[in-house]
Amino acid sequence: MVSLGSTGVEQTNVTPASPRAVNLNLPYTLAELVIAVMSVCGNVLVCAAVLLDHRLRTITNCFLVSLAAADIGVGALAIPCAVLTDLGMPRHNFRLCVLTLSVLVVLTQSSIFSLLAVALDRYLAIFLPLRYHAIVTPRNAGAAITITWLLSLLLGLVPLMGWHQPPPPDGYCYFTTVMDMAYMVYFNFFGCVLGPLAAMFLIYARVLTQVRRLASRGERAAGSWREMKTASSLFLVLVLFAICWLPLHLMNCVLLMCPQCPLPLPLLLTAIILSHANSAVNPVLYAFKMKAFRRAFKLMFLCRPAQVKPDTRQG
Repeated sequence: MVSLGSTGVEQTNVTPASPRAVNLNLPYTLAELVIAVMSVCGNVLVCAAVLLDHRLRTITNCFLVSLAAADIGVGALAIPCAVLTDLGMPRHNFRLCVLTLSVLVVLTQSSIFSLLAVALDRYLAIFLPLRYHAIVTPRNAGAAITITWLLSLLLGLVPLMGWHQPPPPDGYCYFTTVMDMAYMVYFNFFGCVLGPLAAMFLIYARVLTQVRRLASRGERAAGSWREMKTASSLFLVLVLFAICWLPLHLMNCVLLMCPQCPLPLPLLLTAIILSHANSAVNPVLYAFKMKAFRRAFKLMFLCRPAQVKPDTRQG
């Protein structure tokens, strides 16, 4: 849900000072700014909906708020950092450069772990329904969210601890010349992104299969239908995340394993924009796919308080 940094245009046969690069970066920057505004506004709306509407105050939605917080960070921090590093800034301050690029990875990792927490929450709700409320308490959920953010910081700030390229002679802060692609591919992508993504797809496959089985047998019919809708919507969030992020990670693989292979600048910029756009998509998805969020958004736009009682059901 955040960009993996600058375009590294010097490695795409387009120099930063060339007219072509300037022409390409102008629409790129405008697109990034639009996505930043949409990400911040949309995800603030999600957080406000959960805060104001008691029916949305569920454990599952607590994890979605954590995901929304990461997406707010994308719009408020990651995208401005990506635009700066696309220009090679901050220049001649290598530690600040590495910190700026590491923040981008931290927010991405937090999004991954928040999605994993949502998947595990749905798994427990379906396969351990009688023990669910004893296991997934507000306190345990808060601890899980805290751990996801601390772990994201630890994994994302690894480059700041020394796993990076030597400072470039010209002092420019480009992602592909500062970040070690071995870290980005083997450690970040294979270990911290691809592994959790594969686990989540397997979890949702089991959850959806189990819900269909319960519904076909008439067990918990009404609840099964509700769980099916919730799980399907959350699975769609995961699918969109994968679609938006995998192209950029695959390009990192190309940079590492085939450094002589040219990567067209427009293709790289498109992949970065696509990864950022994922942060603006989730609020729209909630509005269209989740009735409770749609109702809460409508009440907020109408400036009407949500007159509902607290609901402990998930989704």
